[in-house]
Amino acid sequence: QVQLVESGGGLVQAGGGLRLSCAASGRPLRSSAVGWFRQAPGKERDFVAAISGGTGNTYYADSVTGRFTISRDNAKNTVYLQTNSLNVEDTAVYYCAARDPWRGSISSDSNDYGYWGQGTQVTVSS
Repeated sequence: QVQLVESGGGLVQAGGGLRLSCAASGRPLRSSAVGWFRQAPGKERDFVAAISGGTGNTYYADSVTGRFTISRDNAKNTVYLQTNSLNVEDTAVYYCAARDPWRGSISSDSNDYGYWGQGTQVTVSS
């Protein structure tokens, strides 16, 4: 009953940024924690950022703290990831996910998320 669709990826030069979107249908995202994860070629899936349901608390991986910002627009039922100061190490497919069971507490563990989008490619050139 839940679908997540990412968009906003593309090719960007190092130092630039992109705003990634995660649009949801079926349930209100304000009631669930939403996480962003990324996976580079040949690498494991890594946690990037998360926002809690209700209060909207945020949590970031050390590698993106100060550069990325996660936010939620309840009216649009969409979560965003604003990326800035990108470098080549940020190149990956970025996925958004909502918790299953549908809960508001944040988590950096991908196993806590059961609803996933299809991913959007971010490629950073130097």
